[in-house]
Amino acid sequence: TNKIPQLKSSSINQSTSNKKISQYRIRLEEKQKLRFHYGITERQLLNYVRIARKAKGSTGQVLLQLLEMRLDNVIFRLGMAPTIPGARQLVNHRHILVNNHIVNIPSYRCKPQDFFTIKDRQKSQAMVIKNIDFSQKYKVPNHLTFNSLEKKGLVNQILDHESIGLKINELLVVEYYSRQA
Repeated sequence: TNKIPQLKSSSINQSTSNKKISQYRIRLEEKQKLRFHYGITERQLLNYVRIARKAKGSTGQVLLQLLEMRLDNVIFRLGMAPTIPGARQLVNHRHILVNNHIVNIPSYRCKPQDFFTIKDRQKSQAMVIKNIDFSQKYKVPNHLTFNSLEKKGLVNQILDHESIGLKINELLVVEYYSRQA
């Protein structure tokens, strides 16, 4: 008798692949995708969902607008930082000025006509210039403008649904929290 030993993990994978994925899991995965993309905690996301529910318009759209208009995300979208966590660090270390005032809160909610500059310190300028040179090949979203000569960014308007780079079903996130509450 020629018996070939099989790994237990392959038999386990076969049994789980036949199971139907639950609706809860789908909603949870969408919520986690949103959380990890923006680098926010569960409590912060819950607070944003509560704010979005109270606002006029589609809760999912308002939620994405709130997340996209965070200072750390705007700095990343302007190309001043290579990643959102990198943008958080720039903001936390007081390298970024909003309307000529130092803001060191990454969750600061940006408004239309806010402008962003870099602190005049040599170290701050060098860090951001390096990132700007690297990110020149990426397109700045329509709701933002960036002047590379002055190293100044501006929020033109609150973004629309098409400008969001993340492919996510925000309705599932709202449904996830409606079942939790």
